[in-house]
Amino acid sequence: MSGQKDYKKDYARIVDEHFPDELRISLGEQTLLYKKRNWSIPEKGEIVKRGLRYGENPGQEAAIYELVQGNLVIGECSYITPGNGLVSSVSEKDLIQIGKHPSMNNLTDVDSALNILKFFPEKPTVVIVKHSNPSGVAQRETLKEAYIEANLADRLAAFGGAAVFNRKLDRETAEEIIKNYLEVVCAPEFDEKALEIMKTKKNLRIILIRNIKNLERYQNMRFLDFKSMTDGGIVVQQSPILTITSKNDLEPATATKEERDYKIERAPTEQEYEDMIFGWKVEYGVKSNSVIYVKNKATVAIGTGGQDRVGVAEMAAAKAYTKYADRICAEKQGMPYWVFSMKVKKGEIAESEKKKIDDEVERQKGNLKGSVMVSDGFFPFRDTVDVAAKYGVTAIIQPGGSIRDFESIEACNEHGISMVFTGQRAFKH
Repeated sequence: MSGQKDYKKDYARIVDEHFPDELRISLGEQTLLYKKRNWSIPEKGEIVKRGLRYGENPGQEAAIYELVQGNLVIGECSYITPGNGLVSSVSEKDLIQIGKHPSMNNLTDVDSALNILKFFPEKPTVVIVKHSNPSGVAQRETLKEAYIEANLADRLAAFGGAAVFNRKLDRETAEEIIKNYLEVVCAPEFDEKALEIMKTKKNLRIILIRNIKNLERYQNMRFLDFKSMTDGGIVVQQSPILTITSKNDLEPATATKEERDYKIERAPTEQEYEDMIFGWKVEYGVKSNSVIYVKNKATVAIGTGGQDRVGVAEMAAAKAYTKYADRICAEKQGMPYWVFSMKVKKGEIAESEKKKIDDEVERQKGNLKGSVMVSDGFFPFRDTVDVAAKYGVTAIIQPGGSIRDFESIEACNEHGISMVFTGQRAFKH
Protein backbone atom coordinates (compact mmCIF):
# COMPACT_ATOMS: atom_id res chain seq x y z
CA MET A 1 0.00 0.00 0.00
CA SER A 2 1.16 3.51 -0.78
CA GLY A 3 2.42 5.32 2.31
CA GLN A 4 2.51 2.18 4.43
CA LYS A 5 5.61 1.88 6.59
CA ASP A 6 7.98 -0.97 5.75
CA TYR A 7 8.26 -2.61 9.17
CA LYS A 8 10.64 -5.29 7.86
CA LYS A 9 13.31 -2.60 7.53
CA ASP A 10 12.80 -1.69 11.20
CA TYR A 11 13.48 -5.27 12.27
CA ALA A 12 16.64 -5.46 10.17
CA ARG A 13 18.27 -2.15 11.08
CA ILE A 14 20.48 -1.54 14.10
CA VAL A 15 19.35 1.18 16.50
CA ASP A 16 22.03 3.65 17.56
CA GLU A 17 22.55 3.15 21.29
CA HIS A 18 24.32 5.47 23.68
CA PHE A 19 24.82 3.35 26.77
CA PRO A 20 28.30 3.47 28.36
CA ASP A 21 30.90 0.76 27.88
CA GLU A 22 30.90 0.12 31.63
CA LEU A 23 28.33 0.18 34.40
CA ARG A 24 29.10 0.44 38.10
CA ILE A 25 26.46 -0.42 40.64
CA SER A 26 27.29 0.46 44.23
CA LEU A 27 25.53 -1.27 47.10
CA GLY A 28 26.77 0.43 50.24
CA GLU A 29 30.55 0.06 50.19
CA GLN A 30 30.49 -2.74 47.60
CA THR A 31 30.66 -2.11 43.87
CA LEU A 32 29.81 -4.35 40.94
CA LEU A 33 31.47 -3.61 37.59
CA TYR A 34 29.78 -4.60 34.34
CA LYS A 35 31.24 -4.40 30.82
CA LYS A 36 29.08 -3.93 27.72
CA ARG A 37 29.09 -6.81 25.25
CA ASN A 38 29.78 -5.91 21.62
CA TRP A 39 30.26 -8.15 18.59
CA SER A 40 32.06 -7.57 15.29
CA ILE A 41 29.66 -9.02 12.73
CA PRO A 42 29.41 -8.53 8.94
CA GLU A 43 26.52 -6.20 8.07
CA LYS A 44 25.89 -5.48 4.38
CA GLY A 45 29.42 -6.40 3.34
CA GLU A 46 31.35 -4.67 6.12
CA ILE A 47 32.34 -5.61 9.67
CA VAL A 48 30.29 -3.65 12.19
CA LYS A 49 31.16 -3.66 15.89
CA ARG A 50 27.98 -3.15 17.85
CA GLY A 51 25.96 -4.56 20.71
CA LEU A 52 22.29 -5.47 20.65
CA ARG A 53 20.39 -4.60 17.49
CA TYR A 54 17.58 -3.11 19.58
CA GLY A 55 15.56 -3.78 22.72
CA GLU A 56 12.14 -5.39 23.01
CA ASN A 57 10.97 -3.46 19.95
CA PRO A 58 12.70 -1.65 17.08
CA GLY A 59 13.36 1.91 18.20
CA GLN A 60 14.27 0.98 21.78
CA GLU A 61 17.96 1.32 22.58
CA ALA A 62 19.39 -1.59 24.55
CA ALA A 63 22.70 -3.01 25.76
CA ILE A 64 23.79 -6.22 27.45
CA TYR A 65 26.45 -6.17 30.17
CA GLU A 66 28.60 -8.92 31.68
CA LEU A 67 29.55 -8.93 35.36
CA VAL A 68 33.37 -8.63 35.40
CA GLN A 69 34.24 -7.49 38.92
CA GLY A 70 32.79 -7.61 42.41
CA ASN A 71 32.01 -10.32 44.95
CA LEU A 72 28.76 -9.15 46.48
CA VAL A 73 27.71 -10.24 49.96
CA ILE A 74 24.55 -8.85 51.57
CA GLY A 75 23.69 -10.16 55.01
CA GLU A 76 24.55 -13.84 54.94
CA CYS A 77 23.91 -14.18 51.20
CA SER A 78 26.76 -14.39 48.68
CA TYR A 79 25.73 -13.57 45.11
CA ILE A 80 27.01 -14.89 41.79
CA THR A 81 30.59 -13.87 41.05
CA PRO A 82 32.42 -12.86 37.86
CA GLY A 83 33.58 -15.68 35.60
CA ASN A 84 30.21 -17.44 35.54
CA GLY A 85 28.94 -15.90 32.33
CA LEU A 86 26.33 -17.62 30.18
CA VAL A 87 24.40 -15.43 27.73
CA SER A 88 26.22 -12.23 28.73
CA SER A 89 29.63 -13.76 27.93
CA VAL A 90 28.79 -14.96 24.40
CA SER A 91 31.57 -13.85 22.02
CA GLU A 92 31.82 -13.61 18.23
CA LYS A 93 33.27 -17.14 18.15
CA ASP A 94 30.22 -18.41 20.00
CA LEU A 95 27.89 -16.86 17.42
CA ILE A 96 28.42 -19.75 15.01
CA GLN A 97 25.74 -18.46 12.65
CA ILE A 98 24.04 -15.19 13.41
CA GLY A 99 23.34 -13.27 10.19
CA LYS A 100 22.95 -9.97 12.01
CA HIS A 101 23.50 -8.56 15.47
CA PRO A 102 21.20 -10.25 18.00
CA SER A 103 18.26 -8.44 19.51
CA MET A 104 17.40 -8.34 23.19
CA ASN A 105 14.57 -10.84 22.74
CA ASN A 106 16.86 -13.43 21.12
CA LEU A 107 19.15 -13.45 24.15
CA THR A 108 16.59 -13.09 26.92
CA ASP A 109 14.71 -16.09 25.51
CA VAL A 110 17.90 -18.15 25.71
CA ASP A 111 18.45 -16.93 29.28
CA SER A 112 14.89 -17.86 30.24
CA ALA A 113 15.46 -21.36 28.87
CA LEU A 114 18.70 -21.74 30.81
CA ASN A 115 16.90 -20.72 34.00
CA ILE A 116 14.75 -23.86 33.58
CA LEU A 117 17.33 -26.13 31.99
CA LYS A 118 19.68 -25.80 34.99
CA PHE A 119 17.35 -28.07 36.98
CA PHE A 120 17.63 -31.00 34.53
CA PRO A 121 21.26 -32.18 34.31
CA GLU A 122 20.56 -35.90 34.60
CA LYS A 123 19.19 -36.63 31.10
CA PRO A 124 18.88 -35.02 27.66
CA THR A 125 16.43 -32.14 28.06
CA VAL A 126 15.16 -29.45 25.71
CA VAL A 127 13.48 -26.16 26.58
CA ILE A 128 11.78 -24.10 23.85
CA VAL A 129 11.02 -20.50 24.80
CA LYS A 130 8.98 -17.76 23.15
CA HIS A 131 8.71 -14.29 24.70
CA SER A 132 10.49 -15.44 27.87
CA ASN A 133 7.97 -18.22 28.59
CA PRO A 134 8.49 -21.90 27.80
CA SER A 135 6.26 -23.32 25.08
CA GLY A 136 7.51 -26.86 25.60
CA VAL A 137 9.88 -28.72 27.90
CA ALA A 138 10.73 -32.41 27.64
CA GLN A 139 13.25 -34.91 28.98
CA ARG A 140 14.02 -38.16 27.17
CA GLU A 141 16.76 -40.76 26.69
CA THR A 142 18.04 -39.01 23.56
CA LEU A 143 18.25 -35.35 22.56
CA LYS A 144 16.29 -36.02 19.37
CA GLU A 145 13.38 -37.53 21.32
CA ALA A 146 13.44 -34.66 23.83
CA TYR A 147 13.32 -32.07 21.05
CA ILE A 148 10.47 -33.82 19.25
CA GLU A 149 8.39 -33.93 22.45
CA ALA A 150 9.17 -30.33 23.43
CA ASN A 151 8.24 -29.13 19.95
CA LEU A 152 5.05 -31.20 19.71
CA ALA A 153 3.89 -29.84 23.08
CA ASP A 154 3.11 -26.58 21.29
CA ARG A 155 4.19 -26.43 17.66
CA LEU A 156 2.47 -23.11 17.08
CA ALA A 157 4.21 -21.28 19.92
CA ALA A 158 7.56 -22.92 19.13
CA PHE A 159 7.45 -21.31 15.67
CA GLY A 160 10.14 -18.62 15.74
CA GLY A 161 11.23 -19.52 19.26
CA ALA A 162 14.55 -20.35 20.90
CA ALA A 163 15.41 -24.02 21.52
CA VAL A 164 18.10 -24.68 24.12
CA PHE A 165 19.72 -28.10 24.61
CA ASN A 166 21.73 -29.51 27.53
CA ARG A 167 23.77 -32.01 25.50
CA LYS A 168 25.97 -31.94 22.41
CA LEU A 169 23.64 -31.35 19.47
CA ASP A 170 23.93 -34.29 17.08
CA ARG A 171 23.03 -34.94 13.45
CA GLU A 172 19.77 -36.76 14.26
CA THR A 173 18.50 -33.82 16.31
CA ALA A 174 19.58 -31.29 13.69
CA GLU A 175 17.57 -33.16 11.06
CA GLU A 176 14.46 -32.69 13.20
CA ILE A 177 15.23 -29.02 13.91
CA ILE A 178 15.32 -28.00 10.25
CA LYS A 179 11.81 -29.37 9.72
CA ASN A 180 10.58 -26.39 11.76
CA TYR A 181 11.19 -22.66 11.97
CA LEU A 182 13.27 -21.53 14.95
CA GLU A 183 14.96 -18.18 15.53
CA VAL A 184 17.66 -19.52 17.84
CA VAL A 185 19.34 -22.85 18.62
CA CYS A 186 21.72 -22.98 21.57
CA ALA A 187 23.79 -25.87 22.97
CA PRO A 188 27.04 -26.57 24.86
CA GLU A 189 28.55 -28.28 21.82
CA PHE A 190 27.67 -29.06 18.20
CA ASP A 191 28.49 -32.05 16.04
CA GLU A 192 30.08 -30.93 12.75
CA LYS A 193 27.44 -32.74 10.71
CA ALA A 194 24.71 -31.09 12.80
CA LEU A 195 26.14 -27.66 12.01
CA GLU A 196 26.33 -28.48 8.32
CA ILE A 197 22.64 -29.43 8.34
CA MET A 198 21.45 -26.43 10.37
CA LYS A 199 23.45 -23.92 8.34
CA THR A 200 21.15 -24.65 5.40
CA LYS A 201 18.70 -22.47 7.34
CA LYS A 202 20.37 -19.11 6.72
CA ASN A 203 18.22 -17.15 9.18
CA LEU A 204 18.76 -19.59 12.06
CA ARG A 205 20.92 -18.15 14.82
CA ILE A 206 23.25 -20.84 16.18
CA ILE A 207 24.80 -19.98 19.54
CA LEU A 208 27.39 -21.91 21.52
CA ILE A 209 27.39 -21.60 25.33
CA ARG A 210 29.96 -24.01 26.73
CA ASN A 211 28.97 -23.39 30.34
CA ILE A 212 25.71 -25.27 29.74
CA LYS A 213 27.84 -28.32 30.54
CA ASN A 214 28.15 -26.93 34.08
CA LEU A 215 24.62 -25.57 34.33
CA GLU A 216 23.73 -27.60 37.42
CA ARG A 217 25.98 -25.46 39.61
CA TYR A 218 23.85 -22.40 38.86
CA GLN A 219 20.91 -23.92 40.77
CA ASN A 220 22.04 -22.42 44.08
CA MET A 221 23.69 -19.25 42.79
CA ARG A 222 21.66 -16.18 43.65
CA PHE A 223 21.74 -13.06 41.49
CA LEU A 224 20.33 -9.58 42.02
CA ASP A 225 17.00 -9.11 40.28
CA PHE A 226 16.31 -5.46 39.40
CA LYS A 227 12.85 -4.28 38.38
CA SER A 228 12.45 -0.71 37.16
CA MET A 229 9.35 1.33 37.97
CA THR A 230 7.48 3.93 35.93
CA ASP A 231 8.75 6.76 38.15
CA GLY A 232 12.38 5.75 37.67
CA GLY A 233 12.59 3.93 40.97
CA ILE A 234 13.76 0.35 41.25
CA VAL A 235 12.91 -2.72 43.27
CA VAL A 236 15.78 -5.09 43.98
CA GLN A 237 15.28 -8.63 45.19
CA GLN A 238 17.15 -11.91 45.54
CA SER A 239 16.60 -14.48 42.84
CA PRO A 240 14.69 -17.52 44.16
CA ILE A 241 16.29 -20.83 45.07
CA LEU A 242 14.48 -24.07 44.24
CA THR A 243 14.14 -26.24 47.36
CA ILE A 244 11.65 -28.83 46.07
CA THR A 245 13.86 -31.34 44.28
CA SER A 246 12.49 -34.77 45.27
CA LYS A 247 9.32 -36.41 46.56
CA ASN A 248 10.81 -36.26 50.07
CA ASP A 249 10.37 -32.47 49.95
CA LEU A 250 6.60 -32.80 49.44
CA GLU A 251 3.83 -33.22 51.99
CA PRO A 252 0.50 -35.02 51.46
CA ALA A 253 -2.24 -32.38 51.43
CA THR A 254 -3.76 -31.90 54.90
CA ALA A 255 -5.87 -29.21 56.55
CA THR A 256 -7.83 -28.52 59.72
CA LYS A 257 -11.17 -26.73 59.79
CA GLU A 258 -13.26 -26.23 62.93
CA GLU A 259 -11.29 -28.92 64.77
CA ARG A 260 -11.83 -31.43 61.97
CA ASP A 261 -8.80 -32.85 60.15
CA TYR A 262 -8.80 -33.35 56.39
CA LYS A 263 -6.24 -35.40 54.50
CA ILE A 264 -5.74 -36.68 51.01
CA GLU A 265 -6.79 -40.32 50.64
CA ARG A 266 -4.62 -41.46 47.73
CA ALA A 267 -0.84 -41.16 47.70
CA PRO A 268 0.78 -40.32 44.35
CA THR A 269 2.27 -43.08 42.22
CA GLU A 270 5.98 -43.00 41.44
CA GLN A 271 5.23 -41.69 37.93
CA GLU A 272 3.04 -38.94 39.36
CA TYR A 273 5.80 -37.96 41.78
CA GLU A 274 8.28 -37.77 38.90
CA ASP A 275 5.95 -35.59 36.85
CA MET A 276 5.21 -33.37 39.86
CA ILE A 277 8.90 -32.68 40.48
CA PHE A 278 9.51 -32.20 36.75
CA GLY A 279 6.62 -29.75 36.53
CA TRP A 280 7.59 -27.83 39.66
CA LYS A 281 11.06 -27.22 38.21
CA VAL A 282 9.53 -25.95 34.96
CA GLU A 283 7.15 -23.77 36.97
CA TYR A 284 10.10 -21.70 38.22
CA GLY A 285 10.49 -20.30 34.72
CA VAL A 286 6.82 -19.53 33.96
CA LYS A 287 5.20 -16.10 34.44
CA SER A 288 2.45 -15.99 37.07
CA ASN A 289 -0.32 -16.78 37.57
CA SER A 290 0.45 -20.09 35.99
CA VAL A 291 -0.88 -23.63 35.81
CA ILE A 292 0.87 -26.26 33.73
CA TYR A 293 0.02 -29.84 32.85
CA VAL A 294 2.75 -32.49 32.68
CA LYS A 295 2.77 -36.12 31.55
CA ASN A 296 5.74 -38.48 31.27
CA LYS A 297 8.30 -35.72 31.88
CA ALA A 298 7.00 -33.45 29.15
CA THR A 299 4.72 -30.44 29.29
CA VAL A 300 1.27 -30.99 27.81
CA ALA A 301 0.13 -27.37 28.13
CA ILE A 302 1.42 -24.24 29.85
CA GLY A 303 -0.98 -21.59 31.11
CA THR A 304 0.80 -18.34 31.90
CA GLY A 305 0.02 -14.78 32.93
CA GLY A 306 -3.48 -15.43 34.26
CA GLN A 307 -5.12 -13.22 36.86
CA ASP A 308 -7.18 -15.95 38.52
CA ARG A 309 -6.25 -19.51 39.39
CA VAL A 310 -9.21 -21.36 37.91
CA GLY A 311 -9.10 -19.18 34.80
CA VAL A 312 -5.50 -20.02 34.01
CA ALA A 313 -6.22 -23.71 34.66
CA GLU A 314 -9.02 -23.58 32.07
CA MET A 315 -6.86 -21.56 29.69
CA ALA A 316 -4.09 -24.16 29.83
CA ALA A 317 -6.62 -26.96 29.30
CA ALA A 318 -8.07 -25.18 26.26
CA LYS A 319 -4.53 -24.84 24.88
CA ALA A 320 -4.00 -28.56 25.45
CA TYR A 321 -6.96 -29.43 23.21
CA THR A 322 -5.79 -27.09 20.45
CA LYS A 323 -2.17 -28.20 20.63
CA TYR A 324 -3.01 -31.90 20.75
CA ALA A 325 -5.20 -31.60 17.65
CA ASP A 326 -2.31 -29.86 15.91
CA ARG A 327 0.09 -32.57 17.09
CA ILE A 328 -2.05 -35.43 15.75
CA CYS A 329 -2.57 -33.57 12.49
CA ALA A 330 1.16 -32.99 12.07
CA GLU A 331 1.94 -36.65 12.75
CA LYS A 332 -0.82 -38.13 10.58
CA GLN A 333 -1.45 -35.50 7.91
CA GLY A 334 1.88 -33.66 7.80
CA MET A 335 0.32 -30.23 8.19
CA PRO A 336 -0.95 -27.85 10.89
CA TYR A 337 -4.49 -28.42 12.12
CA TRP A 338 -5.68 -25.03 10.86
CA VAL A 339 -4.42 -25.79 7.33
CA PHE A 340 -6.00 -29.24 7.52
CA SER A 341 -9.33 -27.71 8.65
CA MET A 342 -9.32 -25.27 5.73
CA LYS A 343 -8.73 -28.10 3.27
CA VAL A 344 -11.65 -29.99 4.81
CA LYS A 345 -13.82 -26.88 4.49
CA LYS A 346 -12.89 -26.56 0.82
CA GLY A 347 -13.72 -30.21 0.21
CA GLU A 348 -10.13 -31.20 -0.52
CA ILE A 349 -10.09 -33.62 2.43
CA ALA A 350 -13.02 -35.69 3.66
CA GLU A 351 -14.90 -34.44 6.73
CA SER A 352 -14.56 -37.94 8.17
CA GLU A 353 -10.78 -37.46 8.45
CA LYS A 354 -11.27 -34.37 10.59
CA LYS A 355 -13.80 -36.20 12.74
CA LYS A 356 -11.22 -38.92 13.45
CA ILE A 357 -8.79 -36.35 14.80
CA ASP A 358 -11.44 -34.45 16.77
CA ASP A 359 -12.74 -37.67 18.32
CA GLU A 360 -9.24 -38.72 19.35
CA VAL A 361 -8.62 -35.32 20.94
CA GLU A 362 -11.85 -35.65 22.91
CA ARG A 363 -11.10 -39.24 23.95
CA GLN A 364 -7.73 -38.23 25.33
CA LYS A 365 -9.09 -34.92 26.65
CA GLY A 366 -6.42 -32.99 24.80
CA ASN A 367 -3.76 -35.41 26.11
CA LEU A 368 -4.59 -34.25 29.65
CA LYS A 369 -5.90 -37.67 30.64
CA GLY A 370 -3.47 -39.08 33.20
CA SER A 371 -1.52 -35.83 33.52
CA VAL A 372 -0.37 -33.92 36.59
CA MET A 373 -1.49 -30.35 37.33
CA VAL A 374 1.17 -27.95 38.62
CA SER A 375 0.17 -24.62 40.17
CA ASP A 376 2.53 -21.83 41.25
CA GLY A 377 0.06 -20.58 43.88
CA PHE A 378 -2.50 -22.07 46.24
CA PHE A 379 -6.15 -22.75 45.39
CA PRO A 380 -8.48 -20.16 46.95
CA PHE A 381 -11.47 -22.38 46.12
CA ARG A 382 -12.08 -26.00 45.08
CA ASP A 383 -13.00 -24.98 41.53
CA THR A 384 -9.48 -25.56 40.21
CA VAL A 385 -9.60 -29.17 41.43
CA ASP A 386 -12.94 -29.61 39.67
CA VAL A 387 -11.34 -28.34 36.46
CA ALA A 388 -8.53 -30.87 36.88
CA ALA A 389 -11.03 -33.69 37.35
CA LYS A 390 -13.01 -32.64 34.28
CA TYR A 391 -9.96 -33.20 32.09
CA GLY A 392 -8.74 -36.46 33.61
CA VAL A 393 -5.89 -35.09 35.73
CA THR A 394 -4.81 -37.67 38.33
CA ALA A 395 -2.53 -35.66 40.63
CA ILE A 396 -1.89 -32.08 41.70
CA ILE A 397 1.10 -30.26 43.15
CA GLN A 398 0.53 -26.81 44.66
CA PRO A 399 1.86 -24.70 47.56
CA GLY A 400 -1.11 -25.12 49.93
CA GLY A 401 -1.85 -22.52 52.60
CA SER A 402 -5.36 -21.41 51.63
CA ILE A 403 -8.03 -21.10 54.32
CA ARG A 404 -10.11 -23.34 52.05
CA ASP A 405 -7.51 -26.08 51.57
CA PHE A 406 -10.00 -28.44 53.18
CA GLU A 407 -12.44 -27.86 50.30
CA SER A 408 -9.76 -28.70 47.72
CA ILE A 409 -8.85 -31.84 49.66
CA GLU A 410 -12.50 -32.91 49.75
CA ALA A 411 -12.76 -32.30 46.00
CA CYS A 412 -9.64 -34.38 45.33
CA ASN A 413 -10.99 -37.26 47.41
CA GLU A 414 -14.32 -37.10 45.57
CA HIS A 415 -12.51 -37.44 42.23
CA GLY A 416 -9.78 -39.88 43.32
CA ILE A 417 -7.08 -37.27 42.68
CA SER A 418 -3.88 -37.24 44.71
CA MET A 419 -2.55 -33.88 45.90
CA VAL A 420 0.65 -32.73 47.58
CA PHE A 421 1.76 -29.41 49.07
CA THR A 422 5.15 -27.79 48.49
CA GLY A 423 4.86 -25.31 51.35
CA GLN A 424 6.24 -22.58 49.06
CA ARG A 425 4.91 -20.76 46.05
CA ALA A 426 6.71 -20.13 42.77
CA PHE A 427 5.49 -16.72 41.59
CA LYS A 428 7.41 -15.05 38.76
CA HIS A 429 6.64 -11.62 37.33
